[in-house]
Amino acid sequence: MIDIPLRIGTRGSPLALYQANLVRDLLCAAWPDRPSPEIVVIRTAGDMVTDRPLSEIGGKGLFTKEIDKAQLDGEIDIAVHSAKDLETRLADGIVIGATLTREDARDALVGAPSIAEIPAGGRVGTASVRRRAQLLAVRPDLETVLIRGNVGTRLQKIADGAADATFLAYAGLRRLGRAGAADAVLAVDEMLPAVGQGIIAANCRIGDEGVAIVLQAISDPVTMACLRAERAMLDALGGTCHTPIAGLARLDGDILNLSGLAAWPDGQGLVRLAHSGPAADPKALGAHVGHELRTQMGHEFFEVIGG
Repeated sequence: MIDIPLRIGTRGSPLALYQANLVRDLLCAAWPDRPSPEIVVIRTAGDMVTDRPLSEIGGKGLFTKEIDKAQLDGEIDIAVHSAKDLETRLADGIVIGATLTREDARDALVGAPSIAEIPAGGRVGTASVRRRAQLLAVRPDLETVLIRGNVGTRLQKIADGAADATFLAYAGLRRLGRAGAADAVLAVDEMLPAVGQGIIAANCRIGDEGVAIVLQAISDPVTMACLRAERAMLDALGGTCHTPIAGLARLDGDILNLSGLAAWPDGQGLVRLAHSGPAADPKALGAHVGHELRTQMGHEFFEVIGG
């Protein structure tokens, strides 16, 4: 075992730092005889550009590219991410080494007690094509406006009247002690979450067996199986940051249930389906759901939207 402190790379937002410190604390508890890991803050392009949608400036990789480089260059040993921010295919040489037990995966609504009670013609702040599509599918009268930034920034923008309402991951609010800011927590039948939402992932370099063993001690196998199914669906579907896609896997005994969704950005042609399969083979279940979604959406969808 390595007897020098491991270095944990993370973004510098309050939520990212909370997550990195949680991983550190769990590692300290699991390996009390090892030195406490060090936190290394890395600024990403996604943190620096907040006035444009991710789909216009490079997608999810804007939150991970600089951290991936630091990891591959040996500047950090572990990278902590919100799993929903991970690209469909990880950078060569990097693997998910651990997933912490999943927090509540649902979306929270701030500014209104329900989607139905957002004022007619109201403005809803979001940078997510997934949330926008599901919102417009049931409330086509609403206008969506760009709101990006960390949790505190987005809550302040609603307080300042930048929009009538917005969505945030409920897990993030809970982790920051801001759960009370949610006016509603939306059922997954109403707003299917992003792939990996509520999951903290700790990545390591492929072949770095010492770090892999250390991380295995804090990894939750149920969460890992769910994430593998969801990410296999995303990979088979072949979407991009322009594509409204959602997915959530849940375990019931030894059976994994996976719900998947794809839609046009305006909420039209929304397809939602669910399948079950053995928990021992989550990737097969995810691939099946992804391929079926792709078939039902049709070739035109991917020619226009991408994927």
